[in-house]
Amino acid sequence: MLTTEEAARRLGVKVPTLYAYVSRGLLESHRDPSARGSLFDLADVEALAARSRGGRQTSTRLATITTAVTQLHQELGPLYRGQRATDLAARASFEEVAELLWQTEPAGGGDWRAPELGRCPLTHTFDRMRWALVMCGASDRLRSDLRPPAVARAARRSAAALVDAVGPGPTDSSDRDAPVAARLAARLTASHGAVPAEAVNAALVLLADHELATSTMAVRVAASVRADPYDALMAGLATLAGPLHGGASQLAYELLVVAERDGAARALNDVLREQRRLPGFGHTVYKSGDPRFAALLALAEPLLRDDQRSVLHEVIALAAAHDVPLPNCDLALAALSWGTGMPPDSGRTIFAVARVAGWAAHYLEELTERPVRFRARAVYSV
Repeated sequence: MLTTEEAARRLGVKVPTLYAYVSRGLLESHRDPSARGSLFDLADVEALAARSRGGRQTSTRLATITTAVTQLHQELGPLYRGQRATDLAARASFEEVAELLWQTEPAGGGDWRAPELGRCPLTHTFDRMRWALVMCGASDRLRSDLRPPAVARAARRSAAALVDAVGPGPTDSSDRDAPVAARLAARLTASHGAVPAEAVNAALVLLADHELATSTMAVRVAASVRADPYDALMAGLATLAGPLHGGASQLAYELLVVAERDGAARALNDVLREQRRLPGFGHTVYKSGDPRFAALLALAEPLLRDDQRSVLHEVIALAAAHDVPLPNCDLALAALSWGTGMPPDSGRTIFAVARVAGWAAHYLEELTERPVRFRARAVYSV
């Protein structure tokens, strides 16, 4: 069943138009017992969409993707298996949220330690993460086991390996058994404990999944041809590397650095001249503001110095005064990284570790669909 907003989006109409269809008898609505509003049958919505096209199948409509992993809500933000991500960020660990997305039993009972991969020959953080994922798959002798428990195991060890690849952590052996957020926080700063693990954990939870983002689609395409979990995760990691996806928080970080040095007005003007848009502002889904922004900023702000907090507020206020779209989670993630002395690419690092949870959940879901269902066709032009 689809919510009112989802049904309207599938049909490409506004909500009032959707209810006009109901009043005209073109579509049947059902009462939602768990919330205000209505539910609509997916098959009915798809049939109406086909009739609106005159019964023609459009060449770009290749597959209908139905998911029970994450729902995006305009006001509430992402809902993981029906639970608000912003609520989970305040009370659950990243591991617990990952197990919730994967629907594994017992929740949180898996081994989240990284395998021994040897010494990485690379220096750049994201290259080290790619290397770690390749080596993680190469060291799994049954990497082609696609049963849900095996996929969850592969995801756990992959996430842990990505964390270990970030940089050297504490030398004591207890680090291997520490929560993922604590391990990652220790590696993102020169001094152990400089960034509260609670803030990193909240960022991991809030970024764990976001429905059919481009990197998630890459994972699902890989899953549709039955690539093993490590290769599918690598497809997601490769897509995440783009500056308009996983790299967006680094651009926002650089904006804050320039604003601190040259002033907010000059920084925003220079970025708009060069990029035509402000990184960390606006979102294709959340027109009234990204709910993840406020949740993460509440944890990041107390970690900023007074002067840094002033710069951040000036950037946000100046953008608002010029009708720039509202800030999104990339700006909050950038503020957390910038204000605590993390490297500029820390946002993408956190993003990559977090999204392993969502990618694995969508991978598992795609395995229940018919194989090779994604097949694009080109329009040939000389």
